Amino acid sequence: MTCINSPAALPAVGKRSPAGAESSDWTSQCRAGRRVDTCTTAKMENFVLYEEIGKGNKSTVYKGRRKGTINFVAILCIDKSKRPEITNRVRLTHGIEHQNIVLFHEWYETSNHLWLVVELCTGGSLAMVIAQDEYLHEDVVRQFGIDLVTGLRQIHGLGIIFCDLNPAKILLDGPGTLKYSNFSLAKAEGENLDEFFSLIGAEDDVGESNNGTQRRKSKIRSRGSSTYMAPEILKGEDCSPISDLWSLGCVLYEMFTGKPPFFSESHSELVEMVLHEDPPPPEPQESTGQKPSVEFLGLIEDLLQKDPFKRLSWRGLLQHPFWGGAFAGCEKSFSEEDNSGSLSDNGIRLSVNIGELQQTGGHKNLQASNPQMDRNQQQKSYKLENPADLQPKRALDINSKESIFLLSSHPTPRTSLVVSQSSNIIQSAPPKDFPVSPQDMDSKIKGLIYTEADLTVTPIMDNPKILKPTPMKFDAKTLSVPAYSAEKLVSLKGQDWTLFIQQLCSLIDTGEKTAGPPRAKLNLMCYLCSVTSHKEVATRLIDSQLFPVLTQQLRSAPNWDIRSRMIRLIGLLACHTTQLRDDVPITEAVTVLTELTRENFRNTKLKHCLIPALGELMYLVANQEEKRPHSRDHWAIPSIAYTVLIRCIREGGDPVTNHLAAKIVENVCTTNSSPAQGFITGEMGLLLWYLFTHSTMDSLRVTTISALCRITRHSASAFQSVIDKVGLTAVLNSLVAGISRIQQYMLTMFIAMLSSGIHLQRLVQEKDFVTKVVRLLESPSTVIRGKAFLVLLEVLRNNKEMLLLCCQTR
Repeated sequence: MTCINSPAALPAVGKRSPAGAESSDWTSQCRAGRRVDTCTTAKMENFVLYEEIGKGNKSTVYKGRRKGTINFVAILCIDKSKRPEITNRVRLTHGIEHQNIVLFHEWYETSNHLWLVVELCTGGSLAMVIAQDEYLHEDVVRQFGIDLVTGLRQIHGLGIIFCDLNPAKILLDGPGTLKYSNFSLAKAEGENLDEFFSLIGAEDDVGESNNGTQRRKSKIRSRGSSTYMAPEILKGEDCSPISDLWSLGCVLYEMFTGKPPFFSESHSELVEMVLHEDPPPPEPQESTGQKPSVEFLGLIEDLLQKDPFKRLSWRGLLQHPFWGGAFAGCEKSFSEEDNSGSLSDNGIRLSVNIGELQQTGGHKNLQASNPQMDRNQQQKSYKLENPADLQPKRALDINSKESIFLLSSHPTPRTSLVVSQSSNIIQSAPPKDFPVSPQDMDSKIKGLIYTEADLTVTPIMDNPKILKPTPMKFDAKTLSVPAYSAEKLVSLKGQDWTLFIQQLCSLIDTGEKTAGPPRAKLNLMCYLCSVTSHKEVATRLIDSQLFPVLTQQLRSAPNWDIRSRMIRLIGLLACHTTQLRDDVPITEAVTVLTELTRENFRNTKLKHCLIPALGELMYLVANQEEKRPHSRDHWAIPSIAYTVLIRCIREGGDPVTNHLAAKIVENVCTTNSSPAQGFITGEMGLLLWYLFTHSTMDSLRVTTISALCRITRHSASAFQSVIDKVGLTAVLNSLVAGISRIQQYMLTMFIAMLSSGIHLQRLVQEKDFVTKVVRLLESPSTVIRGKAFLVLLEVLRNNKEMLLLCCQTR
């Protein structure tokens, strides 16, 4: 897992510490050769230091944990030459509690380094996400953009200008929420940052008498990334909220396209481009990527206005149609004076002075998430005339005789909207002595076993983790029917739609006497594949006469080129259909695909073509049956289909075939339907476990254990048969050594077994089992920690003697 919480940190995945070192403190890490000041352990002994997870030019990021808790943090070790930037970061972010801003906890100073303890963000930086994915879809850009706007609105409301907004300074937490991280170059509105850096630098370099040198150093420090700078900043003007909005536009542009709107290796060329050239129209890097919407193009154009007076104001940004009303009502707190960059009357200001910082240990409840804060509150003062005002308290380490500066040794309370809501729930809950029957307890635990994260469904067709999608291109000029767009097809009504379907059926059912029709059919299939990604189009097509014609042609098609396109079209129709009519002949299509798979079982390429379509049809039936539970003759899945798929798991011959078959089991068994029951056999659990233990690909291992987990949801005896066959020790070893998704699914299966009473007495007496589960309470994953608690709850309910072992293990 990668985390970057440092200004210049580069992603570096750190391996988990070996057994026995997981609970070691900073002293043992120092003995192991890590660059940690020896005196640090004296005052930071309340933290456990884990592996290095990021590294920059003058900084290193460690994963840490506060002792006695399962609160993981990021601990930044920074060279003291960065004192001005770090002091600036601390004075601006201490006490800010907001879901889109990385939470600052504490800071320390030793003889060689500054140490920052901040919120741990396990998702890496936004820059890393863009680099990995190359570009993000517009829906993701919108979702991320809402986080960015919400966070930046809070920052500006506090009277802070970020000044260097770029993807490297935005982090993602585990659930994928974006958070502003590095405020080193941020400043208070109306402030001269160069003067602040000079003030702090002068305090450090008391022997430096050259004021000119200090000013040059401070100017170098206060420079940000020119790639995201607004034109007025490059012209020498001061940063303002409006210049931050330019940078926001650059980040939104880069998320969609994979590259910033202006880029050059030459600084002078870059400045020329920003000042005088228009950015290229935002297009994703791949030609197959979606086209930008009119709303997104308009938003980018408004944010990247070179004239700051013409640039989008805060009110206009919040009201922009691209957000789909996500900020409805929020814009009322912003006046029209936003156009000039002034936020002095927005009412989101706080009254906090530097003196309070030392008294409260760096924590102040800012109630930052409330946009309707009292408008009579005064603006927070960030002015620092004397650097000693922000000096941490000085203490002496007895062992090393080295001065240690401690801002706060007390845990910073972590409040959020979620915590507040849960507090309200607790207050309205029944009294503590309210009796809860064992039956009620069992029911509540069973309701917590499977979460949404355990039952996620992803497509079988064109799943990049299984098989690389094949691009489908058609020639509109030689197409035998009008090349309607998906939106146009949706709008066709009555006779127009009927005529279009009749044309399609006639062309597909054409005889093959010449060389022309096969090419025409291939082109037609490619066209239909390209429009079926639209859900309404797919639903209309599968309900029409086209579907039975395609099924009939699977047998009579002259060659596998045409047949494979038809199979792909059937699979895409099933994948994107949202509602199925009762009389659609699914059974016939499943039967034909099953027979073709069985006849060509030794042909790996054909199996890769047939199995995804077969799986999508089976999942479509299972999903529709769960929504409308009653028997339908046209949807019945023949038993031979299950036999063929189980054979693909047992003797598929290649990892892709194994993966496709396991994926079908995973998706279908997510539902409570008759197709899911077809996979609940005594053999299936062992087959999936064998595939899990003998696969070297993480994606296949995750799919197989997820499929087994979903089968266990229907019948806990499936997991029981695995433990009986391979032994509990082997299963526990896989639990400990597995990646987080595997641990999540295995814990889920253990809870399901315990709650059903299977292996209950054996598991609650097994010390090795309990010990390994307790250790998972230190997992950075909230889901895994929650499931580990549920397992221990079931154990302690049935064997209270294990409580002592749990405490000793912790």
